Amino acid sequence: MLRRPARAACAVLATAALALTALQGTAGAAAPNPGSAAAVRAAASAAASAPDTLAAAAAVPEVLDALRRDLGLTAGQAQARIVNEARAGARAGALAQGLGAAWAGSWVEGADAAGLAVATTRAADAATIRAAGARPVVVAHPLAALDGALAALDRAAERGATGRADALAAPVRFVDVRTNTVVVQATDPAAAERLVAAAGVDRAAVRVERVAEAPRPLYDLRGGDAYYIGGSSRCSIGFPITRGTTQGFVSAGHCGRAGSTTTGSNRVSQGSFQASVFPGNDMSWVAANSSWTATPYVNSASGAVSGSVLQQVGASVCRSGSTTGWHCGTIQQHGTSVTYQEGTVSGVTRTNVCAEPGDSGGSFISGTQAQGVTSGGTGNCSQGGTTYFQPVNPILQGYGLTLKTDSQGPGPGPGPGNPGGTWAAGTVYQAGDTVTYGSTSYRCLQGHQAQAGWEPPNAPALWQAA
Repeated sequence: MLRRPARAACAVLATAALALTALQGTAGAAAPNPGSAAAVRAAASAAASAPDTLAAAAAVPEVLDALRRDLGLTAGQAQARIVNEARAGARAGALAQGLGAAWAGSWVEGADAAGLAVATTRAADAATIRAAGARPVVVAHPLAALDGALAALDRAAERGATGRADALAAPVRFVDVRTNTVVVQATDPAAAERLVAAAGVDRAAVRVERVAEAPRPLYDLRGGDAYYIGGSSRCSIGFPITRGTTQGFVSAGHCGRAGSTTTGSNRVSQGSFQASVFPGNDMSWVAANSSWTATPYVNSASGAVSGSVLQQVGASVCRSGSTTGWHCGTIQQHGTSVTYQEGTVSGVTRTNVCAEPGDSGGSFISGTQAQGVTSGGTGNCSQGGTTYFQPVNPILQGYGLTLKTDSQGPGPGPGPGNPGGTWAAGTVYQAGDTVTYGSTSYRCLQGHQAQAGWEPPNAPALWQAA
């Protein structure tokens, strides 16, 4: 967590303890052959419209400048990367549906993200993956099995299977789809080994990595702007939202508790925390008073957030915070668990973006797509580090909030009339969810909060006819 006291730049050091569980399933337990022609057609259709659906060409200049600086890209590569990442996410979402139980994850490759790697436990899928424009990687463990191991590790850590000290000495765990392993990062590798043994995890599927320091909380209405909590500490706005007629913003849970009052960067009365969770998750939302208006901007007035489609491992991601401004890197792993001194936070995303105290709660964005709010990490923006963000979609879903987006709408617009069905704007959908729109059933390809203009027939990057 990166929360900064209003007059002091001290940060609380916190480590994250991670326990692993036994892998579930086997590489040989695969679904029937998905039908290569259908899978290829679905992937091509999804990818074709993705850049337009996700407004990939509308990334703000500040994001493009930070991408060039932090990833060593040219101007053309920075813009191309955002477009290619949009296509990759849609293509991977369609392939995931086709590969079924053999699916083992995906990630983008290359400076401009022109490449997409897709992992499967079934060698026979290689031809389908290549035909869809991706590089096949045959691995031993399906993603579902690795996710099960990670969940079991979380349970072992939380129950203190080998003691609180071991949990804090082995603070970070995640599924690394590139290596098809569950990774435990630890300041004391022996502590990690004890947790792995106590959790009964398949040791062959685990990689223990020594790290120099443990994550700490990043303590300290536009995303990235400063706000103050009770006059004593500072955090950063994540993303402006609405809830009915109420306007406000989402941020990190460790920044404040329900009922805590806030002032803006100008020290004018702003609002109060309506709900907050930390640890467990790291999420909160603040309702602003009538003096404040929610906008779709992140630390800029030159471009707008257009949605909340979660991006692939390897995709570029940029962070804006009130201490260090814009910094960029890439998504390392989703679904990471971190044990801070205050307790374990699960389901955060690990990145190699730097952050410092006061950046907590601030915006993580990929292109024009909101990704999450800054939680905690290690290092700083002078020497580099690791930062974790709480994904934004669970915050929106949990609190019934609507992300503030460009009023022009993200997609081509709805057709005439309302054909009925279960699809609804404002609902947060996960990959694999099914809805009806009119008389047709659709399956979600990428997690997102639905918006007008993203009706299933209009958004093949997000929906596939079931």
